[in-house]
Amino acid sequence: MNELQLLDRYLLIGALLFGIGLVGFLSRRNMIVMFLAAEMMLQGVSLSLVAWGRFHNDWGGQMLVIFILTVAACEAGIALALVLMLYHRSGKLDIAVWQTLREANQPRYVDHQLPDEPVQPAHWPSLPTAGVEPRQPVEELIHRSHV
Repeated sequence: MNELQLLDRYLLIGALLFGIGLVGFLSRRNMIVMFLAAEMMLQGVSLSLVAWGRFHNDWGGQMLVIFILTVAACEAGIALALVLMLYHRSGKLDIAVWQTLREANQPRYVDHQLPDEPVQPAHWPSLPTAGVEPRQPVEELIHRSHV
């Protein structure tokens, strides 16, 4: 296996780790899972940096990963403190509880439900009779409403 194939595989695994972490961070409301997803994103970036460092025969990527690991460890310590503080105050780890921890002069955020979009009846095209060109509205010729 040559170096370019190895780089491709490392970058693919790094992108998968980052993507899974991003989806986990955006789709979960539990704080512990969110911080674990952020750690997974950092590990995906770290793997990509190590792969590029190996490919270019340079130690810069590995040194940057050491700094990333240091920042990740600090983030884990701060995250643990935040999780413990929120759980101590509310008894829940739901991220929506953070709304109650605001400054006294700030109004509470209210999440409004979006109105349902009206359901339009489906337009089924029909075939014209043989040899006759179908009629189209002028507006549809100038600007297509759908593709």
